[in-house]
Amino acid sequence: MSRVSVIALALGLAVSSLALTASAATAPSPAITAAVADSNRPQADKDRDTDRKPAEMLAFAGVKAGDKVVDFMPGAGYFTRLFAKAVGPKGRVYSLLPNEIATRSQKAVDGQKALAGDKAYGNIVPLVEPVNALTFPEKVDVVWTSQNYHDVHAFMGAEAAAAVNKAIFNALKPGGVYIVLDHVAEAGSGVRDTNTLHRIDPETVKKEVEAAGFVLEGQDDALHNTSDNHTLKVFDPALRGHTDQFIFKFRKPK
Repeated sequence: MSRVSVIALALGLAVSSLALTASAATAPSPAITAAVADSNRPQADKDRDTDRKPAEMLAFAGVKAGDKVVDFMPGAGYFTRLFAKAVGPKGRVYSLLPNEIATRSQKAVDGQKALAGDKAYGNIVPLVEPVNALTFPEKVDVVWTSQNYHDVHAFMGAEAAAAVNKAIFNALKPGGVYIVLDHVAEAGSGVRDTNTLHRIDPETVKKEVEAAGFVLEGQDDALHNTSDNHTLKVFDPALRGHTDQFIFKFRKPK
């Protein structure tokens, strides 16, 4: 290979690397800023904003007015309520809880009930579906899952994870986005720590999601924490709320 070819290859790789992180710098839209400032949000959610950086997360996901968004395994609805205000009255947010989690976690069930009964967010539609046969009422623009991808492995296994990723791929519109945010496990650990430390190796997530047909478009390092050595359980008081987390944006090809 000639010197010119080597330089051209290096420049191409550099451009590709920049492309993967470029979307992380997107400024929050007025709709996203208003969603974070929404006075109807529970105080417990607002208290977590400094650590969870919601405006940056929604901007990275590209959530906009009129979008149809799925919050997969929504917990108590921290992001679900934000999505609801960001997409506005012409949009819709599906809070999708797998049956397998509902039967294990009363907290998850209570979270769904709270979302269904919150009149301040009339465009949220709670759903409970079997993880190996997820169905969606319509094609959607964004599927989001936060701090829960590892739970699919921990409670349901690799086959379930593959089924989930494929169902999400099929549910998205062409060009739609799948965001995965989770706690970082030690490099090379695969799914070893999903049930014990509640972490997962980011490289494992990349491989699994790309196997469903997605293309990795970018990542955001806003929740990266170098003081987390990836050996503690995420609920450890010394670390809870401040774990090292990865955020990947995958896109369904058009």
